[in-house]
Amino acid sequence: MPTSTAADALTQYQWEPQPEAQALVNRLLARARAACPQIENLAGRMLDETATRFQDWVDFIEVEDDAGIRDDLDRVGFEAAERPGAEQAFHHPGGIFPMMLLRRGGGADRVGLKVDSVADFLHAWPVMLDPAATGRSAEVDATIEGGPGTTLRMARAFAGGGWELWAVERHGDRGFETRATQPAFAAAWLRHAEAIYNRRRDFEDAADGFAHAMDLVDAAIGDLGRDAACDLFFEGERRYWMRRNTAARVQYARQCRLGLGWANHDHHTYRSSREQFPRLVALLEKLGFYCRERFYAGAEAGWGAQVLEQDETGIVIFADVDMSPEEVTGDFAHAGFAPREGDELGTVGLWVALHGEAAMQAGMHHLECMFDHHALVEQLQGESGIATMDPFTTFPYLRQAFTEGERWIVPSHRLKPLLDRGTISREQAELFATKGAVGSHLENLERNDGYKGFNQTGVSDIIARTDARKLAATS
Repeated sequence: MPTSTAADALTQYQWEPQPEAQALVNRLLARARAACPQIENLAGRMLDETATRFQDWVDFIEVEDDAGIRDDLDRVGFEAAERPGAEQAFHHPGGIFPMMLLRRGGGADRVGLKVDSVADFLHAWPVMLDPAATGRSAEVDATIEGGPGTTLRMARAFAGGGWELWAVERHGDRGFETRATQPAFAAAWLRHAEAIYNRRRDFEDAADGFAHAMDLVDAAIGDLGRDAACDLFFEGERRYWMRRNTAARVQYARQCRLGLGWANHDHHTYRSSREQFPRLVALLEKLGFYCRERFYAGAEAGWGAQVLEQDETGIVIFADVDMSPEEVTGDFAHAGFAPREGDELGTVGLWVALHGEAAMQAGMHHLECMFDHHALVEQLQGESGIATMDPFTTFPYLRQAFTEGERWIVPSHRLKPLLDRGTISREQAELFATKGAVGSHLENLERNDGYKGFNQTGVSDIIARTDARKLAATS
């Protein structure tokens, strides 16, 4: 797990595009698609029906070991990694790429596809062998490896031309060893899922809400382990957010038609008050996250963010908070912030005051998933009338945009203190009470060349553009 100090947190993580590594991955995936018609069909339907790209769903690629592929992996930056159940595994520390596996001996090459549920994926697809490869039509033995209620489940879905596609369902397990169902673990999973999905979120004092969430997490970790508990917690977070965001529900349904779910998530974004920020970080660290890079774009922006990552689940958090220039170099993630004179609220603080903490009653500000950017814009608008805001990042290796915001009606008990302090005007309060204030988005992200970072300037731009006071002025 990487470690950092306050002094180097702004410079420790310098992500760069990795075009050579991406080219190697693309060549191998092109071979799989050319060899197996069902893989090519799947990739085409992903783009046409969900605006997602096959490459963004790939969990692993396995090919036969030889000196050429080893040299290629080393040349483009892949490094050996220990993964239970994998004879030889390689990961790329500098970018977002699938795990690369090498095998000795015969057998087919394989592509693993990330899905929320293997059973759902198999149900969604006619699971047939390629007649051209076998001379006949016959059902694949789609037996799921790994019992229900386990942390890793896999099944061979398609095969042809010397390549196989395997659906891969992970719950905080980065290895390749499947297990039979353990009844006690499976029962505990269901019990903690119910408790976490239905956790109380609305507390008069948000500190009590964080304490309640921490108790539920502690109990889940005790029975399931940290990584499985983390996976379960964020499934609940996505469910809660999705019920409050129309674009999310529409896109989720599109992805579920192909049996995929939300396995293309890139990062989850939370907004926090200054007072509660250390409690949010403490909850995330309990779940196995570590602090990655932090963001600050200057005094005019008025906000900062801490990026956190959990290696075993592959979940990344973008945690936003109001911040001043002198605070960014301190250990704000753990030490917190001093009270501000006059209780000044920036864009993030106002959002929390209007809707509540993102980790509590408000839910996430947005989930960012990986898409073909232009295809998603066109498909959401054409099929459902869901508009996308102007992009705030347009780099060749990174493109980002929000869907138009979901407005939530703001209750009077939240508006009155803001009105009394002069934070919002009477006209703004009336608008928020009758037409709502923007609460959440689905974020359309396209990454190229394995780029793992973010656009600090662009993120600041969209934060400014989504300030409730500015949006009220144009409504």
